[in-house]
Amino acid sequence: MDNTKRICLWSGPRNISTTLMYSFAQRQDTKVVDEPLYAHYLNNTDAKEYHPGTQDILDTLEKDGNIVLSKMMTNNEKPVFFFKNMTHHLLHINRDFMKEKNVYNVILTRDPLEMLPSFDKVIKNPSIADVGYAKHTELLDYLEANNIKPIVLDSKRVLLNPKKVLTKLCEFVGIPFDEQMLHWQAGARPEDGSWAKYWYTSIHKSTGFLEYKPKTETFPEHLKPLLKECLPHYNKLIKYAIG
Repeated sequence: MDNTKRICLWSGPRNISTTLMYSFAQRQDTKVVDEPLYAHYLNNTDAKEYHPGTQDILDTLEKDGNIVLSKMMTNNEKPVFFFKNMTHHLLHINRDFMKEKNVYNVILTRDPLEMLPSFDKVIKNPSIADVGYAKHTELLDYLEANNIKPIVLDSKRVLLNPKKVLTKLCEFVGIPFDEQMLHWQAGARPEDGSWAKYWYTSIHKSTGFLEYKPKTETFPEHLKPLLKECLPHYNKLIKYAIG
């Protein structure tokens, strides 16, 4: 009988998802996996035309999302698996696996006022399809319709009190909180995807959860229409957030 606990983090980009992956990587009982559906996503969208490092991703990851999911659901080399996923990577995939025993769905969001300017620095003029907010609420509706209880995290609340939020997350999964989850050595991890050089500069300099600092720069004018699209989705999600 497979008693492996599988934590499926469903995040948007620039949402401290890599920080959470690094946190769980400190646990002796846990294996972490970095965005296993990324190549599947690129292979099925025009995002391949503008995402940095596309060819490396397509060359190094499995491009068939159903094969990826099969591997996710059958690997049991550690008692706990932490899969860092982007919600918008869930394309043309049967979601029945989310109903499986010992699969724990975690939605991670971030205020688009803070997230959108950060994303725009790497991929210019993003659309709502790039940033995941609509996919997040769609996923939340799907989980609720199928009586699957998710947990929602907000990046700001995690950074304001990581121990408190991580303790609640561990309780949700049914594993003990581990103090080692709060600190790590600076630098890259072997689990990092090939895209790390484009996105992970800050996490590679960190040795733990960074202090939350409100954004002070003026919100870019060209992103205001997208912000208007994203805010209703974020406002729905934040009502469910723990912390």
